[in-house]
Amino acid sequence: MEAPQALTFRFDPSATPVAASERAARLVDPGFGRVFTDHMALIRYSDDKGWHDAQITARAPLQVDPAASVLHYAQEIFEGMKAYRLADGGTALFRPEANARRFQDSARRMAMPELPETLFLESVERLVEIERNWIPEQDGGALYLRPFMFASEVFLGVKPSAEYLYMVIASSVGAYFKGGAPAVSIWVSQGYTRAAPGGTGAAKCGGNYAASLLAQKEAIANGCDQVVFLDAVERRWVEELGGMNVFFVFDDGSLVTPPLTGTILPGITRDSILTIARAQGLTVREEPYAIDQWRADAASGRLVEAFACGTAAVVTPIGSVAEPAGRFTIGSGGPGQLTTRLREQLVAIQRGQAPDPHGWMRRLG
Repeated sequence: MEAPQALTFRFDPSATPVAASERAARLVDPGFGRVFTDHMALIRYSDDKGWHDAQITARAPLQVDPAASVLHYAQEIFEGMKAYRLADGGTALFRPEANARRFQDSARRMAMPELPETLFLESVERLVEIERNWIPEQDGGALYLRPFMFASEVFLGVKPSAEYLYMVIASSVGAYFKGGAPAVSIWVSQGYTRAAPGGTGAAKCGGNYAASLLAQKEAIANGCDQVVFLDAVERRWVEELGGMNVFFVFDDGSLVTPPLTGTILPGITRDSILTIARAQGLTVREEPYAIDQWRADAASGRLVEAFACGTAAVVTPIGSVAEPAGRFTIGSGGPGQLTTRLREQLVAIQRGQAPDPHGWMRRLG
């Protein structure tokens, strides 16, 4: 059911907002995902009413019934996006329409109602406008936005819920990596896979991330920073990291990234990198890339760089790869030139420091 045309957001300001001095202290070194703003957006859905009760209200704990459907059957999806303070002092969102469409795609896969794009955009825009003072001034600072939706109907039974709660919370964040993005080490998971054909790999749902945690724990136990998953059928083709897409850079200047076949999340940063690279005349191929080929190309020098990308860290160089049989290094083992250049170009657009030829920035003021 589409949203009623008359649906408008009610604003109930927090009665106890954080004092400006305390907010400033928190923004000195906010880290990532631990400093939250005063307000949140909320919209309810029910099969009989459709989308209703849109509001911006004080951020507060939720009261959830023990029989709420999400706790038993995991109907839940989310997005990750950022609002930036531009070079001229304005504020803007980066490609929020793409997040809105992916949120709809995830909802469809999880048998949940699709939030109209207009409501998604208004919810994040209204929240950012109210919380713009929470955007850190420091280099790399941003307001991280987490739209999410979960099944809230109180019942026990395997069927789609008849009620849902959509919300947006905001968190002040600093640079994901202080002093620039270091080259990370990757563990190739042998016993675990992230997603299978026909599964939920292309949906941004919590279950995908929960399933990656044990493999990530294994990676850390083996002295690595992140885990990379192979396909579930042949256990041969590189798919993605626990929460980031992956790219490979070759000695002829071309790039390869695994194709979107339903088992990989269609990352918005991934798509942005593809667009920037192609606009520069670089050859970019979306095609399968095998772990044995990765190993061989790194040894021969044909593969000169590799990087992961996502909203949180933007672009992260991959320096080495480990597996039970041993470890291999990519290029010099540090950030590569093309990786660094692509990251700088994308960040410059997001910060309003470079032209925006693709119309990605949605300015709020």
